Amino acid sequence: MESKFTRVTKDNFITTIELNNPPANTLSSSCIEEIRFLLRSLTNDEGTRAIILTGAGKFFVAGADIKEFVAALGDEGKGLAMAKAGQDLCNEIESMNKPVIAAINGAALGGGFELAMACHYRIAVDSAVLGLPELKLGLLPTFGGTYRLTKLTDASTALNLILTSKQLTADEALKHSIVQLVVSQEELLNTARTIAESFIEGKSKTSITKVIECIVQGNNENLLDALERERKKFAELFLTSDAEEGIIAFIEKRKPNFTHS
Repeated sequence: MESKFTRVTKDNFITTIELNNPPANTLSSSCIEEIRFLLRSLTNDEGTRAIILTGAGKFFVAGADIKEFVAALGDEGKGLAMAKAGQDLCNEIESMNKPVIAAINGAALGGGFELAMACHYRIAVDSAVLGLPELKLGLLPTFGGTYRLTKLTDASTALNLILTSKQLTADEALKHSIVQLVVSQEELLNTARTIAESFIEGKSKTSITKVIECIVQGNNENLLDALERERKKFAELFLTSDAEEGIIAFIEKRKPNFTHS
C-alpha cells in the first residue's frame, strides 16, 4: 500500500511511524486503513522489535475526520462502520506482539487521544493537551475511549473528563496516570527511543510477546482466567531456546545471546 498519511523510519530494531496528514493529522477512513496495514506488516517484521507512534507538526492527532461524519448522518450502518474501524485500529495497537510507544508531540483529541490510550506506553511533550470532546458534537467517544480511559483512571474520573469535555494538560494527564512521562519537545523522540531500547535490549522477543498478551488479555479477564493464561505462557517458554539460553547465561554469569526462538 502506498504511504499517503504516514512516514516510516527503521533503526536498530525500532520502527517509528509518523502520522503526516496535515494540517491536524486527522484520522480519515483512508488514514486508519493505512495505519492498520502498516501494523499488520510490522507484526512479523524481523527488523522491528518496538514501535514508536508520533505525529508530524503541531498535532499528534486532532481526532477523526469530522467531514466524514456528515455522510453518516441518518445512516446507523455507516456510523457503526466508522466506529468499528476506529475500534479495530486501537485493538490492533493494543494487541501488537511488540511494544508500542505513543510519543505525543502535540494535541491528542478525540480519536487521537483514544489512539494514544491503546499504546502500551505514553510520553507527552509538556505543551500537549489531551481530551475527549465528542459530546460537544452530540456524539460520544467510540474508538474505545470510554473503556480505556476508565481502565487507566477510574469510572468517576472518566465520567468527569468526558462529560466536561475537559482538555488535560500533559502534567494533568501524568497526575491521572494517563501518560507515564512528560518531556520537552526537543527531548521527545530521543526519550521515546531510549524507552523503546529499554523494553527490548537484552530481552527475548518471544517472552516480550507473551508478556504483552498476558497483560493486555488478562486486563479484560477475571483473576482465574488471567492466572491460567499466565501459567500457560510461562510453561510454553520452557520449550524455547531463549529460555534455555537465558537460564544458562544467568547461571554462568554472562549476558544471554538470544535468538528470539
